[in-house]
Amino acid sequence: MKSNVLCLAFLLIFGVAFGQRITKEQQIKLDEITIKDVPKGGPGIAVGIIQNGHVAYENYAGFANLKDSIRIGKSTRFNIASNGKQFTAFAVLVLAEKSKLNLKDDIRKYLPNLYKNIKKPIKIEHLINHSSGIRDIYDLWSLQGVTWWKQKFDNADAMQLLEKQNDLNFEPGSKHSYSNSNYIILTQVIEKVTGQSFVSYTDALFKSLGMPNTSFVSDYTNIKEPIAKPYFNFNTWTTYNWTCSIHGDGNLFTTLEDQLQWEKIIQTKKSTVFSKAILEKSQGLIENTNIENYGYGLEFGEFRNVPYTFHAGSTGAWKAYVTRFPSKKISIITIINSGKIDPTGQTLEMATVLLNKTNEKETFRITPEKIGAKVTIEDVLGIYRTKGGYIMKFEERDGDLYMLRSGRNDMKLLREADNVFHQWNDAPFKQEFTKNENGVLQVTVYYPSVAPFTLTRIESDLSRFDFKTLSGTFYNEETDVSFSIKYVKDQAYEVKFGKKKKSGLLVYANEMLVDDYNLSFEKDANGTINEIRVTSGRIQNVRFVRK
Repeated sequence: MKSNVLCLAFLLIFGVAFGQRITKEQQIKLDEITIKDVPKGGPGIAVGIIQNGHVAYENYAGFANLKDSIRIGKSTRFNIASNGKQFTAFAVLVLAEKSKLNLKDDIRKYLPNLYKNIKKPIKIEHLINHSSGIRDIYDLWSLQGVTWWKQKFDNADAMQLLEKQNDLNFEPGSKHSYSNSNYIILTQVIEKVTGQSFVSYTDALFKSLGMPNTSFVSDYTNIKEPIAKPYFNFNTWTTYNWTCSIHGDGNLFTTLEDQLQWEKIIQTKKSTVFSKAILEKSQGLIENTNIENYGYGLEFGEFRNVPYTFHAGSTGAWKAYVTRFPSKKISIITIINSGKIDPTGQTLEMATVLLNKTNEKETFRITPEKIGAKVTIEDVLGIYRTKGGYIMKFEERDGDLYMLRSGRNDMKLLREADNVFHQWNDAPFKQEFTKNENGVLQVTVYYPSVAPFTLTRIESDLSRFDFKTLSGTFYNEETDVSFSIKYVKDQAYEVKFGKKKKSGLLVYANEMLVDDYNLSFEKDANGTINEIRVTSGRIQNVRFVRK
């Protein structure tokens, strides 16, 4: 009897100290989720879970190197891309705690060649939470017609182009807009403050954190093995050579074992080197700012009605996702080297299991609430846009309705109900056509993993517009890029960016769409268009003047 009481007491103490352990049923579900998209003989995945400060789950599947049949394991190093931003931000916090810099410092204190004509301060904290207004370097290269990942760029190349920029997307500190440039610039600030390379400085941090196999890569020719090579599948698994040396915004090579070590420290707030205060601060928002969705390399949100922090990283076939549920003391890390695995979706599936939410209904609708008035294919043709600028086009082909989206294959739609269609090979992807309060047609899109969003059809009267007034050549000195516009017919134009020809469509008297680019303009007092502003993704209102 006495031994039974002691055993029960031990179990109770164990339960209090270490919390609820993963059940056998949960373990089975987690295993199923881990391997579901890992084909036999293909690349794969590394997944780990920290619960109550301890490793509760760890799994590896697939191959790191198909040629040599090397399996993914504890020592396999992956590129976790933008998930590295949390460590760049942490490096800045360490310097701030030591009074080597202040988050309120203007970056021109350290880098005087940047944005000399911008009067408002661009603070270090603006870089950390992406409120600086600085344009994304990769989108700037795209505007130049450069495919950055095919180049051998490093941070010096990025800074050379950033130093030529005169304008920002918006006033610093006024809003949030993700830009990789922010974290590349942070590496330069750190180097100025420490007097050593960013990689050397952060390597010392990783050593102090007990993460010996983690390092940013500033020289792609010197990446420490063993590496999980990245693979896409175009009828067969295909890898490619990684030649990028840009770092700080990403390009962090690490093992799952090291990332689990970091999660233990973050979850317990215990370290022999770093203070509890700085560990806590690294997991929160920046104080006294109006940015409430991004902190120190982390996004903030709610999943299944539970607050959480998270971040995704993606570089080619390398992808990673980390999510933390502080109130539940649960952290999940998923790292992959396969173009066929969605780490975000899989991680959140695991979170659903761990949070015991598998029987809980979705927090948003995944189908229309009711069927509306019938629409014909002819009724719904046209271009639709969200307030954020995302575009969908619907056109008729041989009696069928097709949906066109940039960067995706044209997709045939099937009628499901009077005003509802769905993608022919993915029935949960539904499109509901209705009219808004102004009588303008709109389409609401539904999918199980995404909250519904609505696009409104673009409608305008261009009967009085002089279409030829747009023809000409325009130049931007910040990127040294010219483009020419030539009127074709109706609302159609030919637009040449360098040697590339693109189709332009005039949608309003002051706006044209050219693939992923939005061109806005105004006539002067003489009816001439002398300036065009170009917006795309993470670059806004880039100024081109008529030559």
